[in-house]
Amino acid sequence: MEKSPNFYAEQFASAAWGPWLIFLLIGSGLFFLIYSRFAIFKYLYHAFEILLSREKNNEDGEVSPFQALTTSLSGTIGLGNIAGVALAISIAGPGSIFWMWVTAIIGIATKFFTCTLSVMFREKNNEGEVLGGPMYVIKNGLPKNMLPLAYFFAFAGMIGCLPAFQSNQLIQITGDLAFSNIENFNIYGGLSLAFITAIVVLGGIKRIAEVASYLVPLMGSIYFGAMLIAIILNLNLIIPAFKLILTDAFTGSAIAGGTFFGVLIYGVRRGAFSNEAGMGTESLVHGIAKVSNPVKQGLVAMTGPIFDTLIICTATALMILISGVWESSSSQGVTLTSEAFSSLLGSFGELILFACVICFGLSTIFTYSYYGASCSRFLFGKLGMRFYVYLYIISIFIYSIVPIDIAINIADGAFAMMAIPTLVSALWLAPKVMQASKNYFKIIES
Repeated sequence: MEKSPNFYAEQFASAAWGPWLIFLLIGSGLFFLIYSRFAIFKYLYHAFEILLSREKNNEDGEVSPFQALTTSLSGTIGLGNIAGVALAISIAGPGSIFWMWVTAIIGIATKFFTCTLSVMFREKNNEGEVLGGPMYVIKNGLPKNMLPLAYFFAFAGMIGCLPAFQSNQLIQITGDLAFSNIENFNIYGGLSLAFITAIVVLGGIKRIAEVASYLVPLMGSIYFGAMLIAIILNLNLIIPAFKLILTDAFTGSAIAGGTFFGVLIYGVRRGAFSNEAGMGTESLVHGIAKVSNPVKQGLVAMTGPIFDTLIICTATALMILISGVWESSSSQGVTLTSEAFSSLLGSFGELILFACVICFGLSTIFTYSYYGASCSRFLFGKLGMRFYVYLYIISIFIYSIVPIDIAINIADGAFAMMAIPTLVSALWLAPKVMQASKNYFKIIES
């Protein structure tokens, strides 16, 4: 029997997100931690000082350090933090959350190195615009014969950052949660989503960053606040929930057929997908921050996994565990999360989740448009970037109304491919990051 095209697309996505990628991401992160002698954790407090200062400066760049972080967070705090965590618990058990935490801690080091390099090797074009990202790190930091790696990253980024999954799932989730009685909602929803996206992304990175700087802190606070209310109402269940996460992390016994390695691998995979450390996306925006020293932006960037995984993903996990729906319901993904919010907070919880789903989904789509456009610009210039943005907006509507299994699988696989050039260049240039770090830390300690 002849295999369908989607079969090969599924095989590509599965192979791309296979054990080799987990080994590359975790292995690189461990190397960065050990190579830096864990010194970066000593400066976490200083990183938050930089982030919260929001000082105005006249440095080269397109966005402030705070806007760079919130923009990158708007790409990582999305449906994966709401649906992905629920999927991890329902498939691999509560112990998978522990391994997501481990991945986030390792990802702190990865983001420090990759984003410091993105500022260190960025460039300014003839129009005075600052351009950054892994492709410029490779172009300006590695030998010329490594330039194909830069093109490889940009090509993979153009495909991997298309909003196939985000658009399709956002319309589906919105329809299921709020507009199930409207016939052909995907058509109306797709048009509305494309229109809203156009208003924001046609304004360029500065408008995207401005929207993200308000939207991400607001929705993150509301989401985390809902969890705090649930905790206050169920204080006696919090310690058992954490205990379950820790014990199941090493036994895999909380679900039928669970194994230690199954829990570990799935947890690491979801963690890597959650914070995107090592994929290179975050350095595309951190690389254009207005900052006086590359190390300063590396420090700001490394707070990202704390927010998107250690805080938001943990909030989702605790809501699901203390509600008990993960044991009693057959639902998965965002539906399971919705049942947890409803169980703990009633209709108010459903309203909070609905608002967060909309905002997190939109913010991811906005940010990914910039990621893909940056990659297109590297390959085809400014005209190519503009064409990509228009194509991106049109694709939002298309992805909202048609079955897109092939597109999602190809995009997922291409997204994973971005890790290869990102981590090869970061490992190669790690000594330069360490030297710059030592110089910077001497200055702030003197």
